[in-house]
Amino acid sequence: MGKIGLFDLERHFAFYGAYHRNPINVAIHMLFVWPIFFTVLLILYFTPSPFTLPRIEFSLFENNLVLVLNIGFLVTLIYAAIYVCLDVKAGSLAAFLCFICWVVSCCLGSQLGFSLAWKVVLVAQLVCWTGQFIGHGLFEKRAPALLDNLSQAFLMAPFFVLLEGLQSLFGYEPYPGFHAAVQAKIETEINGWQDQKQKLIS
Repeated sequence: MGKIGLFDLERHFAFYGAYHRNPINVAIHMLFVWPIFFTVLLILYFTPSPFTLPRIEFSLFENNLVLVLNIGFLVTLIYAAIYVCLDVKAGSLAAFLCFICWVVSCCLGSQLGFSLAWKVVLVAQLVCWTGQFIGHGLFEKRAPALLDNLSQAFLMAPFFVLLEGLQSLFGYEPYPGFHAAVQAKIETEINGWQDQKQKLIS
């Protein structure tokens, strides 16, 4: 059954899908979206903790690693909670991946140190964002969704590329009829965009 507002998965996924119909652009986003999320968590590893909780320290392969319950952890919690609310099954997988990203980013951050980590983050962000803009410009022939809905582009994108992959590979649907409903909304959105574009030309 569909939800409303922030958790209206049909509406949000249709909006995303209307900007990602070209298979090459879709593949580019599947490749680059999660690394963007991961490297954001990596740089947030170096932010101070808003919690009065101890750091989690442990050794792995003779390396001392530190998990910090800081802003990166808070961001991970928010993303994970929203994804589970959007869809329990796929959202739980996305939430698990979010926490894996947080744990690995903490481990990597504790090894790299800030002086090297920010350079890694900068390069990764430049490469990933450039790749996505190329995907939209050369293949999709439409501006990225972030120009029309900034919050969705940053908050929903990791979950949507995962959901799109699950649909393509396994035919997964959050509930029966979801895919058909989303496709109908995508067609409506595309038609509206094309009509608006035609008006601007004429």
